[in-house]
Amino acid sequence: MKKLLLALSATSLIAFGSAANAAGDATAGQAAYSTCVGCHGAAGEGGVGPKLAGHAPAKTIELLKKYRAGEQVGPMTSMMAPMAAGLSDADIENIAAYVATL
Repeated sequence: MKKLLLALSATSLIAFGSAANAAGDATAGQAAYSTCVGCHGAAGEGGVGPKLAGHAPAKTIELLKKYRAGEQVGPMTSMMAPMAAGLSDADIENIAAYVATL
């Protein structure tokens, strides 16, 4: 029983640490988001690209990482993959943090 509780506690700490690291820096994300404005709008309202306002950070991170990896995500993959290709994990987390404020 003690081993089980210890394992669960360790797993929780790892998960919490990952979530804390994924928080990103919204200020840095705002600067990076400037390249997104043309398609997604200054307030994430959408346009050529879909609306991003209201996206949870985890969803934005998931999608940007899939685009960066070259995975087919949707009809705009051919436009998004090159945009995401040069993003680091930190860039993605920062953008996600900023998008969550829109």
